[in-house]
Amino acid sequence: MTTDRTQQTPPVRLRSEGAVDEATLGYARTKIDAVVGRPGLPAVTGEVRIVRASAHHAGRPWSATADLRIAGRQVVVLAEEATGTEVVDRLQDRLRRQTEKAAQAWDHGHRTAAPPWRGGSGPSRPAAASDSAAQG
Repeated sequence: MTTDRTQQTPPVRLRSEGAVDEATLGYARTKIDAVVGRPGLPAVTGEVRIVRASAHHAGRPWSATADLRIAGRQVVVLAEEATGTEVVDRLQDRLRRQTEKAAQAWDHGHRTAAPPWRGGSGPSRPAAASDSAAQG
């Protein structure tokens, strides 16, 4: 039996700086994939960076930045919080809002129509022109 064991690289890279633990990275990957992998969303590519500051006196040592391209639109989201899970949750909320806006803009006329053989409508003709041609 032959299997294909090649792994696809995710369309959104996840990077970290500082002392970011694996549990936080796994949690972030789950939350990001939930946002960018929703049905009906156009192609998403980009990068998410999670940083933990080494300064102990920082009030919000965790920060996250997402720089994504959604159907040609750039979406940039920033978040800062006190813990890793809080920053990931904040990033997910903001990312969901921004991807929804980008998807709505894509849905409202920025998408190409399906060809007639795939169930799309053919080239439309004005109704008034066809009525006047039939009367003449």
